[in-house]
Amino acid sequence: MNARKLPIGIQDFEGLRTDGYLYVDKTAYVFKMASEGKPYFLGRPRRFGKSLLISTLKAYFLGKKELFRGLALEGLEKDWVEHPVFHIDMNGENYSSGLAGLESGFNVNLNPLENIWGKEEADTTPSSRFRGLIRRACEKSGKKVVVLIDEYDKPLLETMDDPQLNKEVRKELKAFYGVLKTADPWLRFVLLTGVTKFSQVSVFSDLNHLRDISMEKAYAGICGVSAAELTENFQPELHALAEDNGMGYGEAVAEMHKRYNGYHFAGESEGMFNPFSVLNTFAGRQFNYYWFRTGTPTFLVEALKKTGFDLRALSGGITIPAEAITDCRTENPDPTPILYQSGYLTIKDYDRMTRLYTLGFPNEEVEFGFLGALFPLYAPQISENQVSFVARFFKDLADGDVDAFMDRLRAFMAGIPYDLHDRTERNYQMIFYLVFTLLGQFAQTEVKSASGRADMVVSTQGTVYVFEFKLAGNGGAEEALKQIDGKGYLIPFSASGKRLVKIGVEFDAEKRNVGRWVVGGA
Repeated sequence: MNARKLPIGIQDFEGLRTDGYLYVDKTAYVFKMASEGKPYFLGRPRRFGKSLLISTLKAYFLGKKELFRGLALEGLEKDWVEHPVFHIDMNGENYSSGLAGLESGFNVNLNPLENIWGKEEADTTPSSRFRGLIRRACEKSGKKVVVLIDEYDKPLLETMDDPQLNKEVRKELKAFYGVLKTADPWLRFVLLTGVTKFSQVSVFSDLNHLRDISMEKAYAGICGVSAAELTENFQPELHALAEDNGMGYGEAVAEMHKRYNGYHFAGESEGMFNPFSVLNTFAGRQFNYYWFRTGTPTFLVEALKKTGFDLRALSGGITIPAEAITDCRTENPDPTPILYQSGYLTIKDYDRMTRLYTLGFPNEEVEFGFLGALFPLYAPQISENQVSFVARFFKDLADGDVDAFMDRLRAFMAGIPYDLHDRTERNYQMIFYLVFTLLGQFAQTEVKSASGRADMVVSTQGTVYVFEFKLAGNGGAEEALKQIDGKGYLIPFSASGKRLVKIGVEFDAEKRNVGRWVVGGA
């Protein structure tokens, strides 16, 4: 089989179509948007296809009918009217060093448009230049203007760790994007895309006329790859992936779901695959954490560190009101909305009665990648790759050597710097959580998130290990072992056919480390 051309990193719709790249047809959404409304906002995580969507809309509004041959839009559109299209891309500049980066970003986008539509001397600010361009383009062409803004929020995200600069950037962007409301008589269509929706007193206070389709069920599949699209569009790639990894076809599809599926963009919508990870998996024919490796979420890591966010809540599910899930403000201390909007959490459940969302990790790629990125915050002494480090813990259990595992854990805890988070009990609970959760890359793990569960469970190929921790002054290791029996923590695994091992662990609060442990069988 000749390998098909996969559009990894291809964001130009025209180039994608003319150069013969594989395309998952999203053009019905383009027609729906153009037919139903005028000003829109769409929020999606990075590397999720927003730029390609913008480029597709650009080709459509430029009337390039030939590019849509064989696609859904070819049978839907009858008129193909050409409009002036302003494609504003905020991706290309570095905004973290000062307002000069933002000024450069404006110039890079506005100068080419002024070469086409002219400039008036009175237009001296970015907002006045932008408004003048829209008016002149409409008047000179006789057609209303289409404005497509890609990654509108990049200047805000890159300056979140500098409150004063962020405030100045917000002020400039608020004036610039506010033009889209006052210039409405000259506009045919508007779409802003980004990761987050900065609301209230921020940028969107002047853009309250935009229709936010980020969480509308009808548009949940506008970016990304659905389960049906995966199997309909990538049959050759799925079979090749299965063959190269010694799997059956069904196993390969199941592994794709486990690793890359699970993004939900409405309360009751189908899960979506991350397209960047899907394409890279097929290109290299191996499973890996592709999306997460494209960028470290520095601003999120800092936000979690600053607020003392309890990471253990991520496994149990975080509940958030409907009105708060899109309420992203730079001054808001709760990082949950931005964790959702950035793609690190997704909708797991929605209660219509209470209008409460339950959020959790979408898939393994995000869970292990994100927690791995946070690991150095709690264990800065680890110099090696965290995957390799955790793999050593797994090998101990895979070999059936509980004492080696516990000795390694105790040595690891002893190496934590004394000045780290004041060596608080919560900090150590976080470290236990991270170690055991990251073991899930190699074995099935459970970390306590509800009553009736042991503190930690690790299931290897032949053995299930059940851990319970107790403070030294609260009964210690023996009491922890009794609790495993008394609460029936082994019962859910009794039919597994695996050897059952229970470990009662005593935690020395004074030394902030593992003390004694007792090992027992079923």
